[in-house]
Amino acid sequence: MAGASIVSSALLDEHLPVDHRLSRVYRVGAGLTGLLLLTFGILGFAGSSDVGFFETPGQIVAGLSTNGALSVLSIAVGAVLFGGMVRGGNTASSLNIVLGLTFVLSGFINLALLETGWNVLAFQLRNVLFSFVVGLLLMVFGMYGRVGSALPHDNPYWRSRHPEQAVREERGDRAPRHTGQRHQGQRPRLE
Repeated sequence: MAGASIVSSALLDEHLPVDHRLSRVYRVGAGLTGLLLLTFGILGFAGSSDVGFFETPGQIVAGLSTNGALSVLSIAVGAVLFGGMVRGGNTASSLNIVLGLTFVLSGFINLALLETGWNVLAFQLRNVLFSFVVGLLLMVFGMYGRVGSALPHDNPYWRSRHPEQAVREERGDRAPRHTGQRHQGQRPRLE
C-alpha cells in the first residue's frame, strides 16, 4: 500500500495542466527570487575583487556580507530558480519547496557557524535572517495551492487526492445531502 501512495504522488505532475493558474504563482516566486539572488551574486563579484574566495570577514554588498564563494553560490541558485521559472508547473513548485527548505536549513547551519573559522560563506546575522526570509518565501510560493485543508474542488491537487468525488462532481452527481431536522447538540444525518 505504501508503494501505491508513492507512485500516486510521483504521478501528481500529470494532474496539473500546463496553463493552470497555479503555474504562474510558482513561476513568479522562482523568477523573483532567482533575480534577487543573481543580482546579489553579480554585485558580490563586482564589489569583492579584493576579498578572497573563502574569506570569512567578507564584504558588504546590498546590506549583506559576501565573499567569492557566496557570490558563486548565489548565482548558481539564482540560475537554477530561473530554470524552474522557465519550466514552470510542478517543477517550479517542487524546486521552490526544496530550495526554500535548503535556505532555512542553511540559515540554521550558518547561525551555528557565526564567529567561527568555519564560516566560509562570510555569513553575518543579517545573512542568516535573509536566508530564513527567502526560504520561507520560496516555500510559500511552492506550496501555494498544493497544501491546505480548504482547497477548491477545481484544484488539480485536490482532484488527485479525491478522485472518486472529482468524478462524481464531473458527472454532475451531488454529494450526500443532510436530511432531517438539526437539533442543538446533534450531528446531521447523511442519506
